[in-house]
Amino acid sequence: MKLIGSPTSPFVRKCVVALKELGLDDQIEVLSVATTPLASAPEVLAANPLGKIPALIRDEGPAIYDSRVITQFLNAHAEGDLYPETAKWELLTLEATADAIMEAAVLMTYEARVRQDGERSEAWVEAQWGKAKRALDAVEARWMSHLSGPLNITQIGIACALGYIDFRHDARQWREGHETLADWFATFSQRESFQTTTPS
Repeated sequence: MKLIGSPTSPFVRKCVVALKELGLDDQIEVLSVATTPLASAPEVLAANPLGKIPALIRDEGPAIYDSRVITQFLNAHAEGDLYPETAKWELLTLEATADAIMEAAVLMTYEARVRQDGERSEAWVEAQWGKAKRALDAVEARWMSHLSGPLNITQIGIACALGYIDFRHDARQWREGHETLADWFATFSQRESFQTTTPS
């Protein structure tokens, strides 16, 4: 099987961290492609008509996407425990929260890197950051207990979201006001699967 994506995408990183944690490194090849919202790579379009990454080309059946579908497939394929039945709906909600943080942060990046001078909207960027910050506030206030215990997909998702903010938006200083989350992230960041997928 082949996972198509970019190493700088937090959604792709989430999938790669998951496959490493599930011990699927030798079964899935990670193909790095250069793609943008304005010019999707041919390999991406062939796998996903939406032109988005990641996409997983399977040995049998059509390619699947997006990251939440892929990580559930990987977990089932490896008979893993990233999606435990205990607190299932809370974990899925927190995974969706992590993905929403990623999406807002990626859209902020696109506004600066893809739009031309005169087309960029600072108000729109701040609105995206407002979404991400409210989500971080909620995690700090209500969800920290769900980030403890055996590894699950929410831990991977939140870590990849925070890692992307560090990578692209470090000036936002997200750790201020989120000290408990910051301490958790410092510990999670020591995992080999996370360190070996750090974007550059």
